[in-house]
Amino acid sequence: MKLRLALRLARVMVHLVAGLATCALVFPLASLRTRERLTRRWSRKLLGLCRVRVEQLDGAPVLEHALIVANHVSWLDIFVINALHPCRFVAKAEIRSWPVLGWLAAAAGTVFIARGNRRELRHIFKGLVTVLQQGQRVAFFPEGTTSRQGEVLPFHANLFEAAIDAKVPVQPYALSYVDAAGAFHPSVDYVGDTSFVDSLFTILEGRPVIARLQCLAPIDATGAHRRELAQAAEDAVAATLRRDM
Repeated sequence: MKLRLALRLARVMVHLVAGLATCALVFPLASLRTRERLTRRWSRKLLGLCRVRVEQLDGAPVLEHALIVANHVSWLDIFVINALHPCRFVAKAEIRSWPVLGWLAAAAGTVFIARGNRRELRHIFKGLVTVLQQGQRVAFFPEGTTSRQGEVLPFHANLFEAAIDAKVPVQPYALSYVDAAGAFHPSVDYVGDTSFVDSLFTILEGRPVIARLQCLAPIDATGAHRRELAQAAEDAVAATLRRDM
């Protein structure tokens, strides 16, 4: 068992180093589409090394140009979404401190927000509007932290205003992680005092995981208030997760 775990961890580390090299040497010269293709391929391989299989459930068509919001379960979430539909992410500043993965997320274009820093939030908000107006897809986790599977915490409304200003729809995604029997997978919960390293080892040691992503109907931001958008997105994700339990 310890040998298998060591081999899995070694393969993950080699893949992370390869990702660092790609971000440092290739990304600065690559087009947006090339970066998306490389991000998709790298994310899929990382998940495969962690024995996480990604399934996209039937749902609404995926928009190429939208503000994407999803429930937040694990550090895996970013890579599950990127394995199917690469996005420019907004994430909490704590992710930046993750070993290696934090640097990779930054190099891939993730924007980090420090809690309680209103000046930084205003600056980032302007940048999000610009990116959305350029036709890119931007994603964030409006709960602001991870929650237990099957639970959805209240969606914070602040960044939803970027969709209104950029005149793009909001598209919610519902994320869940299950075992072979279809029950929520116990290895994936990333709450409380669990560290990234602890979570990584738990996933590598545990049974294989099936990550499920369902893209939900887009929400028109025209004439809406950010709180209305946040509540509509929260309700859609919560209803989907309840239905799938």
